Amino acid sequence: MIAWIATLTGAAGIALHFSRLGSRVVVLAASGAPYLMGAALIGVVGFAALRSWRSAAVAVVVAVIGAWIVVPLYIERSGSGDGPELTVMQSNLLFDGADPAAVVDEVRARNISLLTVNELTPAAVAGLGRAGLDGLLPFRHLSPGRTGAGTGIWSAYPLSDTVEYDGFVLNQLSATATVPGAGPVTVYAFHPVPPVFGTQVWSDELSRLHAIIDRAPRDRPVIVGADFNATYDHAQFRAMLSGRYADAAEQAGAGYLATYPTDKRWPPLVGIDHILLSRGHAATVETARIPGADHRALIARVRLDSER
Repeated sequence: MIAWIATLTGAAGIALHFSRLGSRVVVLAASGAPYLMGAALIGVVGFAALRSWRSAAVAVVVAVIGAWIVVPLYIERSGSGDGPELTVMQSNLLFDGADPAAVVDEVRARNISLLTVNELTPAAVAGLGRAGLDGLLPFRHLSPGRTGAGTGIWSAYPLSDTVEYDGFVLNQLSATATVPGAGPVTVYAFHPVPPVFGTQVWSDELSRLHAIIDRAPRDRPVIVGADFNATYDHAQFRAMLSGRYADAAEQAGAGYLATYPTDKRWPPLVGIDHILLSRGHAATVETARIPGADHRALIARVRLDSER
C-alpha cells in the first residue's frame, strides 16, 4: 500500500508540473512538484522488496519521467557569449526587513554590476544609500512603494530609456544599461503578485510580463531579474522560456535553487526568484543569505553577446 501511495504521489508531481489549471490548490501544490516526484523512488524500492515486478515497472516509469524533468536542471549547457562578463544579483528585501549593510556587502564582495530588487520601500532606499550602495552602483531606476509594491534597478553602467509599466498590482520596471563591449542591454525588474493574491491575477500578470519581454529589441542582450512568485514547475512560468529566453540557473546547471522562505525554522523550499537571459549565458548561479530578508538573493555570473 505504501509503495502505491508513493508511486501515485510521484505521478501527481508530474501532473502538477505540466498542469495549467488555475485552481489555487493546484498552483500552490505545483511549487512542491519535485519533492512529490521523488516519492516514486520509494515506490520502486517498495515494490522491488515485495518482488511485485509489474508494479515495480509502473513505479520505474514514473521515476524515469520525473528524472527526465528534474535531471536536466543539473546539467550545464554550453554557451557562446563572446562579450563582457558581469555579475547580476536579484534580491527581495522584505519591505524594510533586509539588512542594508548585508546587501551592500554582497554587492561589494561579488563585484555586482546590476542589481534588481523587490519589496523596496523608501526607508530601504535610504538605508541602502547610507550603507554605500550608490557609491558602488551609481546609476539607478527606482519605484519604491509601501510594503511589497516597490521595485528597483541599480547599475554600474549608465541607464536610459527608463520605464514603469502600468496596470500591475506591484511595480514593474525596465531600463537600458550601456555596457562596454555589449552596447545597450535591456534590464527588467519584475515582481508579479503571488498566487495567494489570486491565481487568475497571478497568471494574467505572468502572461503580460512575458509579452513585455517579447517586445524587447532582439539585437541586444536582455537581463530579467525577478521574484516571479513561480517555480520552474509552473507551466505559466516556463512559457517565458519557450522562445529566446533562458533561465540562468538552468543554463549553468545549478539545479533547483530554493530561495524562499528563509524566515522559518526550516530551510527554503521553493525557487521563485529567477534571472532570465537573452543573448547571454550564465556560467555560475548561486544563492546568498541576506539577514532580515525572507528570500535568499540570487547571483549569476553571465557573459553577454558582444556588440554587433
